[in-house]
Amino acid sequence: MPAVSKGDGMRGLAVFISDIRNCKSKEAEIKRINKELANIRSKFKGDKALDGYSKKKYVCKLLFIFLLGHDIDFGHMEAVNLLSSNRYTEKQIGYLFISVLVNSNSELIRLINNAIKNDLASRNPTFMGLALHCIANVGSREMAEAFAGEIPKILVAGDTMDSVKQSAALCLLRLYRTSPDLVPMGDWTSRVVHLLNDQHLGVVTAATSLITTLAQKNPEEFKTSVSLAVSRLSRIVTSASTDLQDYTYYFVPAPWLSVKLLRLLQCYPPPEDPAVRGRLTECLETILNKAQEPPKSKKVQHSNAKNAVLFEAISLIIHHDSEPNLLVRACNQLGQFLQHRETNLRYLALESMCTLASSEFSHEAVKTHIETVINALKTERDVSVRQRAVDLLYAMCDRSNAQQIVAEMLNYLETADYSIREEIVLKVAILAEKYAVDYTWYVDTILNLIRIAGDYVSEEVWYRVIQIVINRDDVQGYAAKTVFEALQAPACHENLVKVGGYILGEFGNLIAGDPRSSPLIQFNLLHSKFHLCSVPTRALLLSTYIKFVNLFPEIKTTIQDVLRSDSQLKNADVELQQRAVEYLRLSTIASTDILATVLEEMPPFPERESSILAKLKKKKGPGTVTDLEEIKKERSSDMNGSAEPASVNASAVSTPSPSADLLGLGAAPLANSAPPPSSSGSLLVDVFSDSPSAVAPLAPGSDDNFARFVCKNNGVLFENQLLQIGLKSEFRQNLGRMFIFYGNKTSTQFLNFTPTVICSDDLQSNILKCSSMCLFLFGFYASQKCNKAAGSRHSVLEHEEMRNLLITL
Repeated sequence: MPAVSKGDGMRGLAVFISDIRNCKSKEAEIKRINKELANIRSKFKGDKALDGYSKKKYVCKLLFIFLLGHDIDFGHMEAVNLLSSNRYTEKQIGYLFISVLVNSNSELIRLINNAIKNDLASRNPTFMGLALHCIANVGSREMAEAFAGEIPKILVAGDTMDSVKQSAALCLLRLYRTSPDLVPMGDWTSRVVHLLNDQHLGVVTAATSLITTLAQKNPEEFKTSVSLAVSRLSRIVTSASTDLQDYTYYFVPAPWLSVKLLRLLQCYPPPEDPAVRGRLTECLETILNKAQEPPKSKKVQHSNAKNAVLFEAISLIIHHDSEPNLLVRACNQLGQFLQHRETNLRYLALESMCTLASSEFSHEAVKTHIETVINALKTERDVSVRQRAVDLLYAMCDRSNAQQIVAEMLNYLETADYSIREEIVLKVAILAEKYAVDYTWYVDTILNLIRIAGDYVSEEVWYRVIQIVINRDDVQGYAAKTVFEALQAPACHENLVKVGGYILGEFGNLIAGDPRSSPLIQFNLLHSKFHLCSVPTRALLLSTYIKFVNLFPEIKTTIQDVLRSDSQLKNADVELQQRAVEYLRLSTIASTDILATVLEEMPPFPERESSILAKLKKKKGPGTVTDLEEIKKERSSDMNGSAEPASVNASAVSTPSPSADLLGLGAAPLANSAPPPSSSGSLLVDVFSDSPSAVAPLAPGSDDNFARFVCKNNGVLFENQLLQIGLKSEFRQNLGRMFIFYGNKTSTQFLNFTPTVICSDDLQSNILKCSSMCLFLFGFYASQKCNKAAGSRHSVLEHEEMRNLLITL
């Protein structure tokens, strides 16, 4: 690139910048800028044609004013005119102005593209470099459409200079990242791979960045780059620092290129060719060996470059996960960094060891550093390093050390930074569930977790506790006793009240024989927390009270007095008022057998993946340490999976109870359930009938839409260019209603439009039976509702609509 001579200096620009810096106030600066803008505008509009130097000077002033934060609404055409100049400095200022001020929607974009095309075709390396830099800086879709097909030709042309190849590779990378669909894959893809063998390391570095990005989306087309990358990496690693003087950084040969090559190799599995694989293993061993050598310089730049290559090599070793010797060596190397004085190295070592813990070859080697990691958790000052230590403890946990790790994490939780407490709570809950051999330990751990960090215990955590206690008979009595004792503390967290209310409502009878936990004492203990809780917790406690009516008839009168009190029947909250009225009425008019049926013990929950793990994955995002649970080659399984599956009542399988999901957890398909239908067209029929052949198949194109209704209550059922059919459904226990909407997508009006519902004879008879039963139940339900003191016109209208719907059915 030619040097700028003294004659190219712009004295007027220097004077203007000096004036701006000498301004005493903001008003003085604005006044000086407005004066200069008026002068530039008059020069551009004058009859006298400006020479290139003047245009360049004034455009530079406009650019400086824009960078100060002021709007520029003229001068763009003069900047475009500078692109046609043959002087480097004038063309450079023109491209600089365009890169900063011109957007993709500008009317001048066509003129700019023409000027860029002329420079690319000039074969002048300086002008080509300026044009490529402008394309990359703007990076708009219009630029990609205009030049995405031309830049690859420049990149692989034999007569292109090295500096232009570098710019072309990086420019193409920029366009591919912004508009990947506009960069065509063609013959140039096979030729660009061979740039890895180029003699100029700058070209190789730029080409490696481009190939790495392209290989992530099109791995097969760039598969041949593996052997070339290994060959180039081998030459760099085995070379002395004097061999690559221009690219040696503090005695480390080509560290940036080495890192890029190692990242490129992480896009592919281990090489299948034994020769290439052996050469790559040799390279990785050499890098690990060099890390053990004494440093050749005490400067931080040397250690940074050396460690950058080392950590990228360890990432490749972890990615391949096929060489036990390398994995153990990498783990030992990282272990040395755990106590390094440099905070960044400790952080990176902990982060890499989290991934190493997922390998069956290095998991035991990672576990040997458990004491060092626990010490870091206690003494580390940087919160981000402590968080990585928590991640590593979570990753290295198994049945042999689960109780130790959970105990340490609970101890740390009391003083942990508030930003990571929720994540620690989730991890403790997952580990306690996954590696629990004694389920009493699991119950104690979760209750201790609620005591220490109750505000950070999400609903998923205490939901899961209840699921497990209900599914395991051997822990129900202990859970009831432990929760009862925990509730006796003067100050209890609300989440503990929720767990206690639910468990005592289900299994309080298991500890009622002890005079210290008699039914009345249990009730009084829970009711003493009632007025301190939020509305949802109060609603749950009211459900516990009605459960007590069934479990302990001797305290029925006491509970009825509570439900009959004005604070419940006339409560401002509709949910609490409705529960109190209905529970009181149920306890009054229902016989013992009906109460026992309605308020029977909750059936076991279906076995499925823990919702806590799903929440942790969502919180951490994809590609983090939580994803190790899916790839971890740990032999142990989770708590419910290792135990015998809980038995599910036949009645719960054949006729799901509406109360089986009071917590809103949802039910996953049972393991022994029937396989899904072969086509989504018969899915709706399977809900009502065993004979799907009796119903007409779905219209073509509606299969995808129809599958959505497995999990959703509303949406588009069918859609084409003429008609859209939408479905909305509402369900409350054993009652439901459906609305079907028809949308006209044409510009003309539909005439004589009549929808018809076709169903089998068995289905028709079932619907008629259901509608008759619903009419009977509606009469009873509406009469009960009308007796409410706080009845509203809205509820009456709702009942009227329901009656009309049922009559229609």
